[in-house]
Amino acid sequence: MESKKSLTYKVTREGATEPPFSGEFNYNKKEGIYSCINCGKVIFSSEHKFDSGTGWPAFYALIEDEVVKELEDNSYGMRRVEVKCSSCESHLGHVFPDGPKPTGLRYCINSVALSFKEK
Repeated sequence: MESKKSLTYKVTREGATEPPFSGEFNYNKKEGIYSCINCGKVIFSSEHKFDSGTGWPAFYALIEDEVVKELEDNSYGMRRVEVKCSSCESHLGHVFPDGPKPTGLRYCINSVALSFKEK
C-alpha cells in the first residue's frame, strides 16, 4: 500500500489523483479551514464544503479568489480546469461548472493535497 507521503507527492507535484472515496476529508463534517498541504496557504472553508457524491472533497467557493491558479487541462482526452495553489503551485484538483448555488462551481479536491485545522 502506498504511503500518504508518497501519494501526496504524486498528487501535488506530478498531478496524479487519489483514488475516489479514499481521502480523509471526503466525509469530514467538522468546522474549520483547509490549507495547501505543502505551503499552508488557506484555500477553503468548511462553510463552502458539500457532498458531491464523486468521492473527493468538494467546495463551491474559495476563501479568496487569488488563492488558486486555474489552468486549462486537456489530459486524458478531457477538457478540464486544473486548480493549483497560487503560492507554491501544488496541484490540488479540478474545478467544474456543475456545483450548487450560489456559484455553480464544484472544486473537486484531493484530500492529500490539503491539511485541515478545526475551528
